[in-house]
Amino acid sequence: MSTASELACYTLIQMPSEAEPPNELQFKNDIEKGDTKTKIKALKQLIYMMLNGEKMPGLLMYVIRFLLPMPDHTIKKLLLVFWEIVPKTQADGKLLNEMILVCDAYRRDLQHPNEFIRGSTLRFLCKLKEPELLEPLMPAITECLEHRHSYVRRNAVLAIFTIYKNFDFLIPDAPELIHNFLEQEKDASCKRNAFMMLIHVDQERALDYLSTCIDQINSFNDILQLVIVELVYKVCHTNPSERSRFIRCIYNLLQSTSAAVRYEAAGTLVTLSSAPTAVKAAASCYIDLIIKESDNNVKLIVLDRLISLKDDPVHEKILQELVMDIMRVLSASDLEVRKKTLDLALDLVSSRNVEEMVLVLKKEVTKTHNTGEHEDTGKYRQLLVRTLHTCSIKFPDIAAQVIPVLMEFLSDTNELAASDVLVFVREAIQRFEQLKSLVISKLLEVFPTIRNVKIHRAALWILGEYCTTVEDIQSVMTEIRNSLGEIPIVDDEMRKAAGESTDEESVQISSGRRLVTDMGTYATQSALSSASHKSSDDTRPPMRGFLMDGDFFVGACLATVLSKLAFRYVDLVASDKKQNSFLAEAMLIMATTIHLGKSGLAKKNITDDDVDRISMCLKVLAERHPLMSTVFQKECRASLDAMLLAKQREDSGSKKDVFDRKSVKIQPDDPINFMQLLANTESSSSQDQLTMSLTLATMGVSTRKEAADISSSKLSKVTQLTGFSDPVYGEAYININQYDIVLDVLVVNQTADTLQNCSLELATLGDLKLVEKPQPMTLGPHDFCNIKANVKVASTENGIIFGNIVYDVTGAANDRNVVVLNDIHIDIMDYIVPATCTDAEFRTMWAEFEWENKVTVNTNIADLPGYLKHVLKCTNMRCLTPEKALSGDCGFMAANLYARSIFGEDALANLSIEKPVTAAADAPVQGHIRIRAKSQGMALSLGDKINLSQKKDKDGK
Repeated sequence: MSTASELACYTLIQMPSEAEPPNELQFKNDIEKGDTKTKIKALKQLIYMMLNGEKMPGLLMYVIRFLLPMPDHTIKKLLLVFWEIVPKTQADGKLLNEMILVCDAYRRDLQHPNEFIRGSTLRFLCKLKEPELLEPLMPAITECLEHRHSYVRRNAVLAIFTIYKNFDFLIPDAPELIHNFLEQEKDASCKRNAFMMLIHVDQERALDYLSTCIDQINSFNDILQLVIVELVYKVCHTNPSERSRFIRCIYNLLQSTSAAVRYEAAGTLVTLSSAPTAVKAAASCYIDLIIKESDNNVKLIVLDRLISLKDDPVHEKILQELVMDIMRVLSASDLEVRKKTLDLALDLVSSRNVEEMVLVLKKEVTKTHNTGEHEDTGKYRQLLVRTLHTCSIKFPDIAAQVIPVLMEFLSDTNELAASDVLVFVREAIQRFEQLKSLVISKLLEVFPTIRNVKIHRAALWILGEYCTTVEDIQSVMTEIRNSLGEIPIVDDEMRKAAGESTDEESVQISSGRRLVTDMGTYATQSALSSASHKSSDDTRPPMRGFLMDGDFFVGACLATVLSKLAFRYVDLVASDKKQNSFLAEAMLIMATTIHLGKSGLAKKNITDDDVDRISMCLKVLAERHPLMSTVFQKECRASLDAMLLAKQREDSGSKKDVFDRKSVKIQPDDPINFMQLLANTESSSSQDQLTMSLTLATMGVSTRKEAADISSSKLSKVTQLTGFSDPVYGEAYININQYDIVLDVLVVNQTADTLQNCSLELATLGDLKLVEKPQPMTLGPHDFCNIKANVKVASTENGIIFGNIVYDVTGAANDRNVVVLNDIHIDIMDYIVPATCTDAEFRTMWAEFEWENKVTVNTNIADLPGYLKHVLKCTNMRCLTPEKALSGDCGFMAANLYARSIFGEDALANLSIEKPVTAAADAPVQGHIRIRAKSQGMALSLGDKINLSQKKDKDGK
């Protein structure tokens, strides 16, 4: 209660600048002769001015004489603020004589019949730091423990707690007094405050009370249960032999009706015990919390606790038994929760439960078909496809069950899920020979329903690459014919455009009935128009529709597929007649595609690249050279093999890194720690884990391995705020912990005077927010103190913190002294972490993000890979371009970089640099870096960081 971070923070409103501040005489007149409203207004203005550094010692007696006796509740509340900020001591440090009158007034308020006035006064007393003021009030504070209203009793406990911690000589019997109060008290909030006091000042008495009511814990209120969890946590770490006595209590609290109690109890149980039953009970409690809590933030926090449990190799095997329970979390609607759940389940899945997991995933796939189309539905479908893909690669036995389900996605309008299915199908058919016939049959079955051009093209490539039997080849040719319609395409389209009807249309027209208009004439023309309407864009076969829309890249892909099929057919069939017939049909399809592209009927003409590709395939089929046959039939497959192997090695390398991090490495000559012989060693149980977790939450990550180098790491984050010759020297240790910045400011009095009301006044620029105003301090001659300030961070962009140190010199009659501080620059790199995404996701985000910052390369680095490494190091980004694509020396380099901020913002960068071959060996790299982000601040801040890092490198720093 007494620390600066726990004191109340008041919202202060600056007076309007156009209003003239009242002088001391006007204040005296308003306070003495004004009505109640005037007095309230004057007291508010007085508080504003005193907070802004004005001194008005002459008004103190007026406030005591005319405002302190008033019964108005608003004035009493404002007076609590006034007495908190007003100077209470003389220049020599002794208490002002007037404060005796104030003390007497508050003694009367502590005996006031109104419980609100009593409770507010007790809360105010928690903030007093003068024992001379508190001593005469102690009997009245003790009497409040017996008040009829719980609001007064619980604030009386807090007041006694704070006074005992600061000045224990004022009430030496406080622990015994509060213990007796706790045994008789019935109100939950009063019991909680009393029990919390005993935990901090007398743990033995707290344990005695807990032992008497340990069987009734489940009936306690949740606020008291939380404090009990904290006590058990501390006691078991201080004295491990007590674990068996209280661990059953923690087990019981896992069944509490309060979600907060169950969460804390589960965390405590895992920390106190690594027994399989304890870990399983805690994990089950976490899963239950995720399912029942509606807040997505709570779900994500508890999921992180489960993931941290999984990262421990000892606990991972226990969690593998709970995979099916974890899959229940997929009932949540938030995409991020589902993504984390699927990733966790994938890490835990084993051969024993993979079939059950696949069944659940298949049900989820079915649900996505039944629900309406939504933005997150498509992304969730894509996540399910990728999860099933990974399961099938890890456990090939279940691939046969997964493929039929995933094939249904190919006819889906969502391109993301369908493209992922084809990636999986391509890998499965390449790796598992026994699945080839199943994949081909299912792909042929679903091929006519595909309506997306990219999916159609990829499916066509797979069919052309893996159809090796005559029956499959003929089936693919049949599907291609159906997909193109009648050929030659140009002649068919010309006939339809001219209104000439085919045989089918003639039959339809003749079978149609004649309609008679109101004028008595026959409406035969309407039948013709309706028949020709059926030949519109909607009724075109898929492949012809793509070609008519001007997408001739699918035609180039079709030419490659036909060449592969033709070479394979020639090798399988001995009949020259059949061979020539097949080749002629394939060449006719290629020729009619080129003809259509140049005829002008399509929305866009064919490109030169596509013409060259199709013409090459025509020439290859006409000549049928053995070398070309080898290239089309074997070299393409070998390239795919090489790509999949490279991807597999990359995945296995990343998994190996994770495994190495998780594995517990114990050397043969490591010392053995015996619990009974431990004093202050590095045993984990000898440290209070609650204190450690609170330290980590407020001060950032700090491990024992960093302890040896802690001085250098802290010194690198110290910023000098004032000069060495200033009367007050200040420096700040900046600790950045995700959403918070903690400034630990060291203030040194370099004078021989006592500095009163020495306060740190801060302001921020950018998306930063000061959480609270630091408390004023008193510094003796050549004394020093630490002042902490918390700053909230809302987004990823550079920010600036600036301000002053303001103080009064004891005995001096001049105004307040001000020392201006140097600016503190907050670096964007503290919020950016490397991340990965697929090429398709990168391209999608690149197209969506509207803020772009183009940075010109200006450096003295002469090596292309060296410059890339330098940029990656300076920006915390990850290079998505594979290492092999960047290897070699060709004079230019292009690479995609990606990172995410802790706030979930994406940052993309494209590096395009060159070094002409004709340039000198030490010539610098030239080019540009294009940065894209969703927010302007992130794009600009990242560009500034790259510019600064280039200049530093250029200066040789």
